[in-house]
Amino acid sequence: MNSPEKIKEEFISVYKENIVREGSDKLLDYLINKCDFFTAPASTRFHSAYAGGLAQHSLNVYYCLKDYLSRERVKETYKLSYTEEQIAIVALLHDMCKIDCYKTDFRNVKNDKGQWEKVPTYKFEDPLPYGHGEKSVYMISGFMRLSREEAMAIRWHMGFSGTEDNNLTGRALETYPLAFALATADMEASYFLETV
Repeated sequence: MNSPEKIKEEFISVYKENIVREGSDKLLDYLINKCDFFTAPASTRFHSAYAGGLAQHSLNVYYCLKDYLSRERVKETYKLSYTEEQIAIVALLHDMCKIDCYKTDFRNVKNDKGQWEKVPTYKFEDPLPYGHGEKSVYMISGFMRLSREEAMAIRWHMGFSGTEDNNLTGRALETYPLAFALATADMEASYFLETV
C-alpha cells in the first residue's frame, strides 16, 4: 500500500494529464485544498478502509476501467470507445459522494487472548444525504459540465449492488455502456484489488 502522499501525487498527475475541460482546475483545487478527499477512506471497513483509501480506490477504478476498455472484444464487438478525459472523469470522480462523510471512531474487538479492546475505525455520517452516484454527479456538476453518458456512468456505477430497482439499473447499464464498464471496474477494484 502506498502512502497517502504518494497516492495524492499519482492521482493529481493522472487528473492533470487527462482532465482539461473548463472547471476542472477548480474541481482539483477543491479536492486538494477544501475537503478530505486525499485523507478519507473508501469505506468504513470493507475496501480501502484506511487514510488515503478513497483516492487509492479512485485510481484503482481508473486503471481497471482503462484495462476493460482496451480489451479487443470490448473495442471490436461492443464498439466501446471513450476519450482519455471521459475515462479519467468517471473513474477518478465516481465516489466524490464520500467526501467529508467518514469520521474516526472506535469499536470493541476481541484480541487474540479473547479480551475486548477498543480499536480505531471509521463511521459514516453523510452531511448531504443525496444518494450515492447521483450525489457525485451533483457535486461534480458544481464545477464542470458532464456529458449525459458520463453523468449516467457515475450515477449508476454501483450497478446491481446498489439499492435501486433492478429493472431500472438494467436499463441504465444497457442504455449507457460506460455505466456498465465503470460498474465492472468499480467491482473489480473493490473485490479483487483492495483489502482493509
